Amino acid sequence: MTDTNTEHTDAGGNLVERTVRISARRETVWKYWTEPARMREWWGVAAELDPRPGGVCRIEMAGGPIMRGEYVELDPFDRLVFTFGYEPTEQAPPIAPGATRVEVTFVEEAGDTVMTLRHTGIPNGFAVLHAAGWSSHLPALITAASASST
Repeated sequence: MTDTNTEHTDAGGNLVERTVRISARRETVWKYWTEPARMREWWGVAAELDPRPGGVCRIEMAGGPIMRGEYVELDPFDRLVFTFGYEPTEQAPPIAPGATRVEVTFVEEAGDTVMTLRHTGIPNGFAVLHAAGWSSHLPALITAASASST
């Protein structure tokens, strides 16, 4: 990671934002958000993805929580938006499936991708949890996408 990487968590606790530089083309990084096998490389142990507006985005994470939402907008290689929440389990925070929103943008810069993730609508008291989660998962995305040949 380079000095392009930034972190922001809203003082009000409803927003998490991360910007990272990835040594890969936008098309490659995009695949890590839209292809189940690639999603599993960095985020979860299982992934069910239907990358189209209204399509499911369901990630089973290590330790038991299951993130579930749906894709809202897809502008290939530039931007994607999906809803985010959890299926009710003991391991998951009480945030209903689809209750929050994640927007990811991809900007090409000198052969790299500058990716900004903006997670909004997080209920009071849960931003720190999500900030920690993104801070844990995004380095794995950077490693996986940077090592990818496609």
